Amino acid sequence: MGEGNQSSVLEFILLGVSGQQEQEDIFFILFLFIYPITLIGNLLIILAIYSDIRLHSPMYFLLANLSFVDIFFSSVTIPKTLANYIMGSKAISFGGCLAQMYFMISLANTDSYILAAMAYDRAVAISRPLHYTIIMSPRACVLLVVGSWVIGNSNALIHTLLTASLSFCSKQEVANFYCDIVPLLQLSCSDIQFNVKMMYLGVGVFSVPLLCIIISYIRVFSTVLKVPSTKGVRKAFSTCGSHLTVVSLYYGTVMGMYFRPLTSYSLKDAVITVMYMIVTPMLNPFIYSLRNRDMKAALGKLFSKRTTL
Repeated sequence: MGEGNQSSVLEFILLGVSGQQEQEDIFFILFLFIYPITLIGNLLIILAIYSDIRLHSPMYFLLANLSFVDIFFSSVTIPKTLANYIMGSKAISFGGCLAQMYFMISLANTDSYILAAMAYDRAVAISRPLHYTIIMSPRACVLLVVGSWVIGNSNALIHTLLTASLSFCSKQEVANFYCDIVPLLQLSCSDIQFNVKMMYLGVGVFSVPLLCIIISYIRVFSTVLKVPSTKGVRKAFSTCGSHLTVVSLYYGTVMGMYFRPLTSYSLKDAVITVMYMIVTPMLNPFIYSLRNRDMKAALGKLFSKRTTL
């Protein structure tokens, strides 16, 4: 196929995680194992928070929304990857590719802003406990979540429309197991300078939550270090430890993927995307439940209800 506009492109070929059949077999088994765990784990978090009135607080409201996002985040890529493997196909339609890219960008951004909202919640709880209920009111919590979704979808819409306007060359092999913006830009025959600038601007938008998280934890640690009580320090670190673990896993892999030049990207980098798109959403429920006494109690109560029915 020669140079033409996007309407002449019927489908793309997803090369997978490694491009080698033996390794793709391993990743198929891995995804088949991870996906139900991700769905069940995050769903249990949501049900536990909903069913236990003691968890009806801003922190757990935000956690429930994070689990909700993670369910869809994993569902954007894994089912299509598993279906393609079973059917012996690597194809994805042009429209399906753009839809996958849209939801991936939208949910990744929403995830990051909810993580920032959770850090802000902890900062307020520790540094301004007397004003906590006023600052983190139900209305404020809803606005934080709605704002996260609006920013995420707005960012995704811009990049999707810009990508849809590009022309693509005859080579239609996407160097990943899903349609990511970077390999799609590499396939384009058009002038992508503006798209690349917008992509790095999008990375900047994505970095804002990380900056908010850093500022929030500087506030947390500066407040905690002023407390003479060892018990108080231990309690504060215990409260924030789970969130810091999730943030480190998430942003550590994302920065390794997108905070570098476009030309340095290749198929081998698809393994990095597995970490933040597949593994992190699976680990989040375990990190928050195993390190949180109230969450463990709520989950135990939830299971005891189910066994007595």
